[in-house]
Amino acid sequence: MHPFSTSDFAVPLPPTAPGRRIGLLGGSFNPAHDGHRLISEIALRRLRLDAVWWIVSPGNPLKHHGDLAPLASRIADARRVAAHPRIVVTAFEAARRSPFTVDSLAFLHRRHPAVRFVWLMGADNLVQMPRWRRWRTIFAVLPVAVVDRPGWHLKALASPAAQAFARVRVDSTRAIGLPNGRPPRWTFLTGPLSTQSSTALRAKQGYGPR
Repeated sequence: MHPFSTSDFAVPLPPTAPGRRIGLLGGSFNPAHDGHRLISEIALRRLRLDAVWWIVSPGNPLKHHGDLAPLASRIADARRVAAHPRIVVTAFEAARRSPFTVDSLAFLHRRHPAVRFVWLMGADNLVQMPRWRRWRTIFAVLPVAVVDRPGWHLKALASPAAQAFARVRVDSTRAIGLPNGRPPRWTFLTGPLSTQSSTALRAKQGYGPR
């Protein structure tokens, strides 16, 4: 990992403390919806997390930004949808130079090495993960919890990312210990499913595909 730079200390982050168990759910949140909240609630309960941080990205490097709402609007919308005392919305990536998840997670690990961070993601994103920059390193930096999404269960478990790290998958019955474990380790969580998606919501509002 890269050493700290002076600018690292200037990046605003939500308050936390050593030993706390924090889930990290990143994305454009364009817009935020009940599916994001459901993933967070499942993770809070099954992983016994102290909080989940929604990391609102300035812009996903893999997606077209033509219909991307202003960052301030997406932050406000995310806070409205979250409406949960243990879901915290942050946009710290806007204060950093890199838009890539792997760099953001490495930064958080450097900044708070004693916090037990867990990367959270929907099953649909696990399928797409090999397109992410240095995706294997994400598994090496933090434990990963994948939460099921409608229509993605089998595709996710058969995906290249799942197969590449099959030997370090933690059974969901032991998921509570995931934040304490040394990466690479990941688990697949199932529970109530939401059919909402940001793409569908934008289409309903009259925007084209992103």
